[in-house]
Amino acid sequence: MEPKKNPNVDLEKKRGLYIQIGLVVALLVVLGAFEYRSYERGNSSLGDFNLEADWEEEIENTFREEKPPPPPPPPPDEIVIVENEEEIENEIEIEETESDEDLEIEEEEETTDEVFVTVEEMPRFKGCTDDLCTQTEIMRYIAKNTKYPPIAKENNITGRVFVSFVVDKTGNVTKVKILRGVDKYLDAEAVRVVQSMPKFKPGKQRGKAVNVQYNVPINFKLS
Repeated sequence: MEPKKNPNVDLEKKRGLYIQIGLVVALLVVLGAFEYRSYERGNSSLGDFNLEADWEEEIENTFREEKPPPPPPPPPDEIVIVENEEEIENEIEIEETESDEDLEIEEEEETTDEVFVTVEEMPRFKGCTDDLCTQTEIMRYIAKNTKYPPIAKENNITGRVFVSFVVDKTGNVTKVKILRGVDKYLDAEAVRVVQSMPKFKPGKQRGKAVNVQYNVPINFKLS
């Protein structure tokens, strides 16, 4: 008769195997749990990180916009020399008068001094305190003192003579010349009367007396 095995004995032998299997399963479960937590932690959101925005802010704080330099001061007034073709607005009309004098044009010595057309303080005619008075008195003096040349009157010569002159640093009338003439007798009379004008108060630029040029048209006509 074969003896029967005690089932408790078989279970006791397999206990060790079951324990090992259980430890392995438990270890796998624990490792799986750690891996899941690490993965979840690694994928957690830290908020938006805008690299471009940070760089732009850094650049704006570092490099400030530089203001453009102020414009240079305007250049000083330019010296302008009047050409012969310059337009002259005012004119003087000379009526026929009697004169028997032969006229000669005096030539002025040329200088190298600069000649201005417009200055801060324009020359002043005798007794005047402003430009308008000076211009009026120049015209009045020329109209009063010009005499129609007899030979021009006999030949019925008329026309407009343009005369240029300079009031120098001392106030004297110098460099009288014809810009546009009509006849040698009319031209000579125009030069004579301009040269005869009284001394001016000289013009000034930046506080210094300077030479100033004037242009005058004289209209000769017969009544």
